Amino acid sequence: MKKAKYIIKKMTAKLVKSCKNLKNVNLISRIVLAVAAVMMVVALGVVLFYKTPLHEVICNPEQHNVVEVKSGDTLSKILGNEGFSMRDIDTISKTLKTEANFTTLRAGRDKLDFIRPSENAPISKIVIINGPWNRVEIDCGVPGTWQCQKVEIERDTRIAYKEGEIKEGSSFYLAALEAGVPEGIVIDVYDLLAFEMDFERDIRAGQKFYVVYEENYNAETKVDNGSVLAVSFDALRGNVQMYRFIKPDGHVGYYDENGNGAIKSLKRTPINNAKITSSFAGRRKHPVLGFTRAHKGVDFRAPTGTPIPAAGAGRVIARSFNRGHGNFVKIRHNGTFETLYAHMSKFAKGVNVGTVVRQGQIIGYSGSTGLSTGPHLHYEVIKNGVHVNPMTVKLPAIDNLDAKNKPLFIEYKKGLEEKINILKTDPKKIVRLKDEEENKENKK
Repeated sequence: MKKAKYIIKKMTAKLVKSCKNLKNVNLISRIVLAVAAVMMVVALGVVLFYKTPLHEVICNPEQHNVVEVKSGDTLSKILGNEGFSMRDIDTISKTLKTEANFTTLRAGRDKLDFIRPSENAPISKIVIINGPWNRVEIDCGVPGTWQCQKVEIERDTRIAYKEGEIKEGSSFYLAALEAGVPEGIVIDVYDLLAFEMDFERDIRAGQKFYVVYEENYNAETKVDNGSVLAVSFDALRGNVQMYRFIKPDGHVGYYDENGNGAIKSLKRTPINNAKITSSFAGRRKHPVLGFTRAHKGVDFRAPTGTPIPAAGAGRVIARSFNRGHGNFVKIRHNGTFETLYAHMSKFAKGVNVGTVVRQGQIIGYSGSTGLSTGPHLHYEVIKNGVHVNPMTVKLPAIDNLDAKNKPLFIEYKKGLEEKINILKTDPKKIVRLKDEEENKENKK
């Protein structure tokens, strides 16, 4: 525009100068007309080709206000603080209860995300974050009307591989932690290997092991650990291997390399990582009575109050007190095996004669009642009415795979071992258990 004005101004100046020298009126008229025509062309060009500066369009993104639930907070209180009316608070509360079965907020764990479409707009959506894998979303369609839905966040489950070796003077527990196995996974592995091993006597320096387990991620953030997928341990009796396998009917079990059930009917050591203070023996000098007699069980050192889990599923056939055993519980597991737990400080609530207990259920707490010199658990295994050594008796498997499921297990184990070998080479590589299943689906 400035350039156009300059052109017109210059042409006008030239015209005036020419007019001073010209005496011919007709010539002046023609010049004026020519200048006018030029000015029209310049003006038209300005209109057609001049572009105004572009102004940036500002988009208002969604506005989020995340509120963490604190002690003493209620849904009504939080919604009230955000400006909701009592009518809306009542509607939202009822919607959550009827459509999502959601009634209680947990202090220190739950969060509420209040979302506005723009800064000054009213809240149009509330997201209750009540765990890493769950969300409850409440949307406002028509003002005063709220719809609710529960949203499950898909886990990104990856396989983790850790290997280690028992060092001189160490234990499996410490070696596993040093290898990077999470404590919760170590406890799960204890529960599995306790069916095959005595962690007090079977552990030696130089024994190698590996543990394969699940890690659950939300995006790229690890949230928690899943199940133990495989265990290998160089025990004194030979290499012990266990694999987790899900049958087509949904039943989950652990099996050895041949598909035989790895979970036995009884655990050799009811209390994990407990030190044996007295072994099963045909003749032993009694520490209280002073004379020699058979020791028909195994003693495990356990501070008073240590929970005592049932070594196997069964029915309580005795819960009483006598001079020798003090407080004791006796469980019948099947037609062959019974177990006895003695010197308890007290019984677990709800455990009575006739109670059916599951494997691992707490039946009592260690103590020093009866003929005892200190707090410990006296554990007996009776087979066909005869006391046997819990550490050496052959325990039957309870879940061997049949002819239909064994080939499926062998195929699954082969795929899992291929993934394990990848992780042995590169433990940081991202490997997923579902990859193989997804590839099969893609080929169909």
